[in-house]
Amino acid sequence: MLISYALLEACLKLVDEEGDALNGNNDEFSHVDENGKAQMVDVGNKDDTERSATSSGKVFMSTETIEALERQELKKGDVLGVARVAGIQAAKKTSELIPLCHPLAINFASVDFRIRESYVEIEATVRTSGKTGVEMEALTACSVAALTVYDMCKSMDKSITIEEVKLLEKTGGKSGDWHRTQK
Repeated sequence: MLISYALLEACLKLVDEEGDALNGNNDEFSHVDENGKAQMVDVGNKDDTERSATSSGKVFMSTETIEALERQELKKGDVLGVARVAGIQAAKKTSELIPLCHPLAINFASVDFRIRESYVEIEATVRTSGKTGVEMEALTACSVAALTVYDMCKSMDKSITIEEVKLLEKTGGKSGDWHRTQK
């Protein structure tokens, strides 16, 4: 079934290819109400559990830029230090960026970097004790850290690419633990 978006009553509404509203009674669409309008899932009756998520991504750049990054010779200063703080801040602000994401009290957030021959590898971990997971927070932390590396290195290298942003693992919650089999 082809799913498209239609604007109805100034609110996003999911419709099928014939324009008929998809209703919230369909288990496949938990973020859709009975009229087909986007909604935030009600997690009020869920138990608080310990939850964590780890994501990763890569920022590819030229050898010259990698070397300047390692020597901390880039014009904008401490690239990885600033990117770490940006990623942690992004984890805390995820619900302001992703429309149907719940605001969460983050207990822990870290962003770590490994400099490789042709890229910077980023790994972000977020933990909370709550009613919903922190996968989006970990992915947002990783993405914003990668964007910050890009921003701080772009004056030296216009060919930088951000690739392979993905969830590596999540723990806790009703669905249990999940681990990516190939990193």
